[in-house]
Order: sequence, then C-alpha cells, then structure tokens
Amino acid sequence: MMHIALFHQDAINDQLISEIKKSHTILSVTEKSSKTAVLELKDALDAEHRAHLRNLGVLHQTDLGFLPKHFKGSDIKVLAMDMDSTLINIECIDEIADAVGKKKEVSEITEAAMRGEIKDFSESLRRRVALLKGVPAAALDEVFSQRLRLNPGAKELIAGAHAKGIHTLLVSGGFTFFTHKLQAQLNLSETHANQLEIVDGFLTGQVLGNIVDGAAKAAYVEARCLALGANKHAAITMGDGSNDLPMMHGAGLSIAYRAKPIVKEKADLAFDHVGLDACLDLFN
Repeated sequence: MMHIALFHQDAINDQLISEIKKSHTILSVTEKSSKTAVLELKDALDAEHRAHLRNLGVLHQTDLGFLPKHFKGSDIKVLAMDMDSTLINIECIDEIADAVGKKKEVSEITEAAMRGEIKDFSESLRRRVALLKGVPAAALDEVFSQRLRLNPGAKELIAGAHAKGIHTLLVSGGFTFFTHKLQAQLNLSETHANQLEIVDGFLTGQVLGNIVDGAAKAAYVEARCLALGANKHAAITMGDGSNDLPMMHGAGLSIAYRAKPIVKEKADLAFDHVGLDACLDLFN
C-alpha cells in the first residue's frame, strides 16, 4: 500500500482523483481539508508510476507527493527549514553582490551550486563571498528591509508548528545576519548559518568559522531530534537546493519548495503551487 497526498491552492479536483482511479486502485480518500487529501492506494509505486502521478498533478495544478510509511504527524517534533529561496523569496548573497555590481557573477555560481553542478558547497560559498569584499555592511540592512520577503505561508507554517509544540529549526548555507533577524521576527526556536567577517563597516570577503554546508545541516537536524529523544523520523525537512538533500534524506517527511529538479525528484513532496503551510493539513 502507498499513501499519496494531494495539495491544491483552492480545492481538490475530483477529476484528478478520477484520473488516478484509471490506473490505480484507491482504497480510501481522506480529506484533510478542502485543499488537501490523502489517498491510500492498493499497490506500491515504482519510479514510472510516481512520475506519471506527479505529471497528472501538474495537469490539474495540484502538488502531488508520496508519504513515507514511517510518517506519522503525531511523532513530528522538529521542523527544519532552509532559508534562501525556501523560507524567503531571495538568495541573500546574490542581492548583497548587487551592491557592488557583481550579482550576475555571484548568482551564476549560486545557481550551479543549487543545481548540484558544483559538488563542493563550501568552496562555492567561499568563492562567492570573496567577491563581496568591500561591500558596506549597510548593504545587508538594505537587503533585509527592501528585498527580503517571506514566502507564501511562512508565517502560518511557523505559527502552526509552534502551536503543536514543534521545535522550529532554520539551517542555512546563508548568513547569520539574516537568520538572526528572522529568528526574532518569527520566534524561531533555533538557527544556524554562516558568519560574514566585517571590519570597519565593510565585508572582508571572508567567512568566519566552519561553513554550514549540506552535511552540517543534516547534523544539526539529527542532533536536535536526538536531544528531543527521537530519531530523524521525527523531523520534517524543507528546502530547494542540492545542499538540502542530506538533511532531507531519512527525514520523517521531506518537502521540496519551488525546488531544483534534482531536489524535487528525491523529496517526498514537491510544492510548486501551494504555500509552505500546506503541510500543516497533514496533521489534521
């Protein structure tokens, strides 16, 4: 048996369920809300079946994903999220680079890294940060106040998680300047990111301390689960880039948000239409 979840911005389309019935035996349909439903299918799904179902979802503007057998909403204790292009609408490093006319150069490296084309995230980050040398620290404030916006459903997701007693963990390959501000704004339980070196009011082009890469993100998630007396099945993980894959692997539920193809392919759920908070319906 396999459980699949359907998420729509407005209301689940009965026609989509009828389409699924043509190729799969549906044992039950559970409405989690008017916008979310979970279907229990009789048979297991291979890669071809999964691709077919996801394509059906796309045709009906519905995000369709596959719930792991070990997923149980009542067991979730940690919500771990990436920051750039997941919780928020921008890649902060690209916008900082814009202050010195290097956005195109930096964003090309960012895109390649997120697609998984640059295997060493730490090296790619150091290369990008080096290009920021001489940027006034005031540019960080400008990015936060003028360009950074929360993605749809972010506030609702955090508030909903806190209402259920879930520990919110922001793990970012970005920068502490932004994660600290978001922690204060959203009352996040815990944040981890990279610290930019600033001397005399200007960025030096260096990162202080160890880089928060994919392995570090996964380690922070596992450590928090362990501290709460659980394993990684107690975590929901959300991200958009290849450096989020390590923390997604083995999680209770992994969600790709407006993500790169390599991430969508490996995540349990891929949100391309609905907001971040859609996953809260699975707790109903």
